[in-house]
Amino acid sequence: MELDLSPRLPKKVYGVDGGSYFAWCPEELPMLRDGNIGAAKLALEKYGLALPRYSDSSKVAYVLQGSGTAGIVLPEKEEKVIEIKKGDSIALPFGVVTWWFNNADTELVILFLGETHKGHKAGQFTDFYLTGSNGIFTGFSTEFVGRAWDLDETIVKKLVGSQTGNGIVKVDASLKMPSPRKGDREGFVLNCLEAPLDVDIKDGGRVVVLNTKNLPLVGEVGFGADLVRIDGHSMCSPGFSCDSALQVTYIVGGSGRVQVVGADGKRVLETHVKAGALFIVPRFFVVSKIADSDGLSWFSIVTTPDPIFTHLAGKTSVWKALSPEVLQAAFNVAPEVEKAFRSKRTSDAIFFPPSN
Repeated sequence: MELDLSPRLPKKVYGVDGGSYFAWCPEELPMLRDGNIGAAKLALEKYGLALPRYSDSSKVAYVLQGSGTAGIVLPEKEEKVIEIKKGDSIALPFGVVTWWFNNADTELVILFLGETHKGHKAGQFTDFYLTGSNGIFTGFSTEFVGRAWDLDETIVKKLVGSQTGNGIVKVDASLKMPSPRKGDREGFVLNCLEAPLDVDIKDGGRVVVLNTKNLPLVGEVGFGADLVRIDGHSMCSPGFSCDSALQVTYIVGGSGRVQVVGADGKRVLETHVKAGALFIVPRFFVVSKIADSDGLSWFSIVTTPDPIFTHLAGKTSVWKALSPEVLQAAFNVAPEVEKAFRSKRTSDAIFFPPSN
């Protein structure tokens, strides 16, 4: 069966006045199921609250737009109340309980990418809500709830029945929500727009990589992530993951062209991408991107905590390492053609600015 790697937009799962939750479906993007990858977006309007929940999957959250507050509770730890803003990355290991709140006029939009190999359904996240019409209290009898928390039946009925919202609610403006606490961001959040750059090529592109040094919880999540930004008409050189990692890519901004080449030298994807689209590059497949005039930026996860990539252009490419005679024979070309090929791209960059 032919692979369908076409970029997809998410579908709305549920939503109310306070906001909406969107997800990419394995039925439309089969690589999610094949790679055990989940992808979703949360969009909160002003005073929108995403009710406390935990998930069956470890994730990385990336704030695409706006600002707000997040509550994070690791197992048997105190709650962290964190200010979040555009560009923030947050590692969310198994067992973490979170809530999200927007008190600003601008919509708060958060991307979630993660693995589902331990989840209930391959290729999609399953959230378990602590409160609301589908919260865990609603499944227990009043007797069980009352005995567990030492409450009388009247209080139990109020706890279980008062919140009729599902997943997302809009709180009254008069309700004072928790304020972010100084120091709570440390070790939990990395802002990819402000962090030191791991790669910086003039007029080419920039990369920030999430790792255990700049975001310790990445080690517990079990996979890596990065934010890549390339300038107008620049190119991200062809490359592949040489440790069997899938690349899951969400287009954050701008637009551009993408080509992916798979087994037997077949081009399996040639497409134009723009903000909001998500696509997956299978293991060992080679991918390259060229930005339009407005540049191109993407946030990616790779399904291993310490990915190894091989780039096929530039000073450190495999072509520079191979013997000239081998290349002549392999390409079946004259020495001067091989020499011209080898002499180009002598820098060790992975981003190539447009030619003058």
